[in-house]
Amino acid sequence: MKKVISIFILVILLTSCENEEKTNGKLNVVTTTTMITDLVKNIGGDSINVQGLMGSGVDPHLYKASEGDVTKLVNADIIFYNGLHLEGKLVDVFEKMKSSTKTPIALADDLSKNQLIGSDYFASNYDPHVWFNISFFKHFTEKVTQVLIEKNPENAEIFRANEKRYLAELNKLNNDVQSVVDALEPEKRILVTAHDAFNYFGQAYDFKVVGLQGLSTATEAGVQDVQKLATLIIENRVKAIFIESSVPKRTIEALQEAVKSKGHDVAIGGTLYSDALGDAGTLEGTYLGMYRYNIKTIFSALY
Repeated sequence: MKKVISIFILVILLTSCENEEKTNGKLNVVTTTTMITDLVKNIGGDSINVQGLMGSGVDPHLYKASEGDVTKLVNADIIFYNGLHLEGKLVDVFEKMKSSTKTPIALADDLSKNQLIGSDYFASNYDPHVWFNISFFKHFTEKVTQVLIEKNPENAEIFRANEKRYLAELNKLNNDVQSVVDALEPEKRILVTAHDAFNYFGQAYDFKVVGLQGLSTATEAGVQDVQKLATLIIENRVKAIFIESSVPKRTIEALQEAVKSKGHDVAIGGTLYSDALGDAGTLEGTYLGMYRYNIKTIFSALY
């Protein structure tokens, strides 16, 4: 509690003395998740400064803002975050900032609610893992471009050109993923992972998705959850289950052991990137590369 209060005090103090000067004449943009950081870098390019709060393997559900993070936030010209309570422990900080001169931008707020998947685990009442629907990520792209142009109109042509290029890459990604999915028989399209981060992927590509921990990694899987899912795996002859990069692998290993205890085998098909991208500088460190890596891993294990 003292930590939260101190951060709020820091927000107030820093906000009262913030200035609008740009570093090197460029907009200072702060982002939360690695997916959003990668997106903003693709649209802004060298015309903006981008600082991402979260790194590879960081779980946004559990992430807590440090005083250094708050300093970055109040010194930013623009703040982009996912919203829908994905960054649950940052919500209080964002709310406090909204009462000052800054309005952090929740990219998911512009999505049509009738397209979202309901969830009782989040205060928003919606599953926040929307980036796994590529069409939603295209909306994110358009929103980021719009905001950057509003704040920095002199670089509008650069932002629009980058948007056009990136949207074309997202369209190609969607077509390539659909081609891979079409090669997998419908009865094999059962994706079992550490937590329910892939429901929008399942909705888009006709997969049944089951997560051991539910939608939020803040919830723990119990013995009953493990046994119930083990039965589903056996009944549907699921070949493989998957670890997630931002979730401890022990939960999936426990599930594998539960299946074995019932006289059946299920392989661990590999590690999927869910709530965070891979290491910077790698293929999996980009949204496009992460998605391609995931679909290749899923197909290789379930085909």
